[in-house]
Amino acid sequence: MTGELFPPDMPGLLRLCGFAGGEERALLDAVEALAAVAPWRRVMTPGGKAMSVQMSNCGAVGWISDRRGYRYSALDPLSGRPWPQMPGIFSALAGRAAAAAGFAGFAPDACLINLYQPGARMALHQDRDEADFTAPIVSLSLGLPAVFLWGGAARTDKAARVTLHSGDVVVWGGAERLYFHGVAPLREGVHPLLGARRINLTFRKAL
Repeated sequence: MTGELFPPDMPGLLRLCGFAGGEERALLDAVEALAAVAPWRRVMTPGGKAMSVQMSNCGAVGWISDRRGYRYSALDPLSGRPWPQMPGIFSALAGRAAAAAGFAGFAPDACLINLYQPGARMALHQDRDEADFTAPIVSLSLGLPAVFLWGGAARTDKAARVTLHSGDVVVWGGAERLYFHGVAPLREGVHPLLGARRINLTFRKAL
């Protein structure tokens, strides 16, 4: 595992290469168990468009979207029940990654689980639905490589392109906590454990 501070044109972002490489199988087993309780779904944006990424959540609250807007909810809209509890392997990894990036004591209460298939993407956006902006964002990649887009304080700022591989973790916070970021359309490929898929776990302190 190595930590890599990006060049000056990518301030505030730390990539921990291969940070979770030895835990991929256990992490994916946990994702599969969570998806059996809170199934994958394509959520609608407030504008009425379906996102290309499939999603689920675990933790005290989950991130949801519909015509009423973006927000966190303690209940899964599909079942009306609480989201499944965050596995210990998730919260422990997120805490270790945050500490490695200089954010000791990070205790996420929400994990957004994104499933990408070839062509799926995430437009540039800010993570600003959380109540606590002092906590960092911790994002883990599993499966196919993806191009992470790291922008700036304004949506119009040019985004740098960073290739993330399975097991890589990126962390950002502090003055750059609200920087725009996204994921370019996922390319075709086959991963030994996930096939033609990528899973992203994004840990946040929402409450």
